[in-house]
Amino acid sequence: MKGWIYAVLGGGFIALQGAANSRISEGIGTWQAATLTQFTGFVTALIIALFVGGGSFKDLKQVKPLYWFGGAFAAAVIYSNVTAIQSVGLTLTVAAVLIAQLAMTFLIESRGWFGIVKQKMGLPQFIGIAMMIAGVIVLKS
Repeated sequence: MKGWIYAVLGGGFIALQGAANSRISEGIGTWQAATLTQFTGFVTALIIALFVGGGSFKDLKQVKPLYWFGGAFAAAVIYSNVTAIQSVGLTLTVAAVLIAQLAMTFLIESRGWFGIVKQKMGLPQFIGIAMMIAGVIVLKS
């Protein structure tokens, strides 16, 4: 149950972040908004990590250096989302992002990339994606 709650919270925060970033970028620019967002996210995460704990920066050497660049993906996510929101709106952007996330996770899980346990993807999963795409088409109408 805890996982579902955090998934729903994460989805809500993604929508809030997209809307806020779009407004920020109107005033200072898209890459500047991404920079500000990444910085405030870094500060917030650092404060939480220092007070809550649950891990150790000392163990960073155990993480493959390739994975250290996950934050760079976030910069691309912010820029892409802001640009899309300004072009097609928040609802369609979030819908397209969800479909793209699912498609990419299917690829990652089916190939076992990033050390993720391989999962078989079958017809039901592809039907689900197709239904989501149909939903976006209905939203766009």
